[in-house]
Amino acid sequence: MCSLCFYCRGGDPEVEIFSARRLTRIGMVTAIYVVATLLCAPLAYDAVQFRVSEMLMLLCCYNKDYIISMTLGCFLANIFSSLGVIDLVFGTSATVIAAALMYLTRRKVHMVVSSLFPVVSNAFIVGAELKLVFGDPFWINVGYVALGEFVCVTLLGVAVFKFLEKNKGFMKLIAAGEDDAKAAERQGPLI
Repeated sequence: MCSLCFYCRGGDPEVEIFSARRLTRIGMVTAIYVVATLLCAPLAYDAVQFRVSEMLMLLCCYNKDYIISMTLGCFLANIFSSLGVIDLVFGTSATVIAAALMYLTRRKVHMVVSSLFPVVSNAFIVGAELKLVFGDPFWINVGYVALGEFVCVTLLGVAVFKFLEKNKGFMKLIAAGEDDAKAAERQGPLI
């Protein structure tokens, strides 16, 4: 019996909290984020950060489940950070803030604008973290972190996701708009 969904506890399957499919999708994307970060580890930590895995942040523009994936992925990847335990708090906080903002504004702004949330949140939060840990000048830290995020999320990420959006199979795989459809169902007809 699954303790995470109402269906297994005899409830309505339409109201389940986490289905096996959702948990699998969240877990897979979390794992991809961690592995991709560790593969580029020399560039994923410290002042100059080019985390190719950060382009996955754009998944938050399609489905709220990826807020969980990105948060867990960042937390797990930051266990290996040279910055120590402080990176678990600062780095993960920057990710949560950016991911939530990306999801909340997904229908209001273009993906390019959305892609700037991780750039700004990581630049300032991780920039402050680097100042605390290494004593490096704050604004230089902000610039380096912002540059890495901008390249990985805004330049590379947006291009990749705009290309992938054309593939219906990919959009179905990532459950794009699934939570919007469920919300519309619960509201019922507009008339």
